[in-house]
Amino acid sequence: MFAHFNLAILTVLLILHDQVHAGEIIGGHETVPHSRPYMVLLQQNKANGHTGHCGGFLLNENFVLTAAHCHAETYKIFLGLHNYHDMNGVQHLHVEKAFPHDDYDANTFENDIMVLKLKSKAEFNDKVKSIALADHGDGSLPQSCVVSGWGRTKEGSHMSLKLLEVNVTLTDDERCAKEKFYCSKGETGPGKGDSGGPLVCGDGKAYGVVSTSSSPTPSASSIHRYTKIPTYKVWIDSIISGNGKY
Repeated sequence: MFAHFNLAILTVLLILHDQVHAGEIIGGHETVPHSRPYMVLLQQNKANGHTGHCGGFLLNENFVLTAAHCHAETYKIFLGLHNYHDMNGVQHLHVEKAFPHDDYDANTFENDIMVLKLKSKAEFNDKVKSIALADHGDGSLPQSCVVSGWGRTKEGSHMSLKLLEVNVTLTDDERCAKEKFYCSKGETGPGKGDSGGPLVCGDGKAYGVVSTSSSPTPSASSIHRYTKIPTYKVWIDSIISGNGKY
């Protein structure tokens, strides 16, 4: 499984330093190494020959959840990664099939969610584990939420070599709720990306998938959107059950 992974990792490192627009954590700090073992680095190999990256997270040994706008021709999955300078135990896997939501809208980013089936099983250990998904709750906003990623630490900087995290506070936004998003506002959070990574809240479950960020005006605070996982839980379960395990 791990044959030639050093060359593959080196390729990703070079790509990530060139593709700085692909994702960023602004105002964050380094995570405790491997404290978020569900985190996935997703390398996108696109039909036009370009390569980018997104985040994602493990649902079980066979499936990863990410954003539909991270769809690509082929993928490489990296598990157990914290620091690019320490590749010990990093798993390098491929994707057998992608399942972007049938109703994903590339203009509005509604239904921005995708399940990836791995070609081979992830090997669970202290650095690689799955995360539970949130079910429908009482309608109240989740509290004490965190977003993680390997992106830039500030606008215009290089990407972080270490996994970062930032706390976000969700806002009660009627438009977000109508479009099946959670939202947070402010200068800290996922900027243009860390797309596909999880919004993890107080009980340790994944409540959202990082989607998009925007500012209504140049001087306004950014609005960060996360696809609501509880809304799609039945869909996710149907993809997993309908496509089996190994």
